[in-house]
Amino acid sequence: MEQQNSELAGLPRRQFFGTAAAVLGGIGLSGCATTPSSSAKAPGSSGMLSKGDTVLFQGDSITDAGRSREHAQEPNTQPAMGKGYAWMAASALLTGRASDELQIFNRGISGHKVFQLADRWDKDCLDMKPDLLSILIGVNDIWHSRGGNYDGTVEVYERDFHALVERTRTALPDLKIVICEPFVLRCGAINDSWFPEFDHYRAAARRVCDTHKTAWVPFQTMFDEAIKYAPPEHWAGDGVHPSPAGAALMAQAWTSVVNSDQPV
Repeated sequence: MEQQNSELAGLPRRQFFGTAAAVLGGIGLSGCATTPSSSAKAPGSSGMLSKGDTVLFQGDSITDAGRSREHAQEPNTQPAMGKGYAWMAASALLTGRASDELQIFNRGISGHKVFQLADRWDKDCLDMKPDLLSILIGVNDIWHSRGGNYDGTVEVYERDFHALVERTRTALPDLKIVICEPFVLRCGAINDSWFPEFDHYRAAARRVCDTHKTAWVPFQTMFDEAIKYAPPEHWAGDGVHPSPAGAALMAQAWTSVVNSDQPV
């Protein structure tokens, strides 16, 4: 990256990492690291990952983060991973777990909803046979319905999400799955009219996680804690798409979960 993410976000490096540790500790992720190199497990402790695993990030624009389609088949490269939390999380794994020979890919596509993931799932997930799959999806399912461009509901979101995970489990029974909590911050495009409807989408994602016994990354809970340290605009200027600071915080939360030994 051209500069440290914390500098881009307007916080000195020491202050940013101190804030990140406090935020993640505040939501019960006390094992989260404060530097990219230490956010991976120590040698001999694998968490959810094993040597040689393929890791796949899926989702919408938050995951896409401007990734290059031209380089999509290249694992572990910044153009293929985009400039967001997925690349930052991948960087942490590739730094702290260099000997694990992980292959990390990003197939997030801006604007997508659950049914659009399903439409491309064979090519962009099942055929790739990942060992660990991370899914962050949901904000467009509500955003596009509010804009009149989609007639989906929270019930449709939950039904389609359940079906997608069940289909994935059937095709790849040994796959480890991480479901990330959809999130928004009250700034930019997000105002009080989004609530309590958005909270129902969060709850639906959690039910999918619980039903299928996947790992869970509490992004909304994390950002709710983060705004005690800096205003919402600091973490996501439009309330949806994270700033460099927001993406870095997401990456640390994600790696903390993946490097833990929670059951899946």
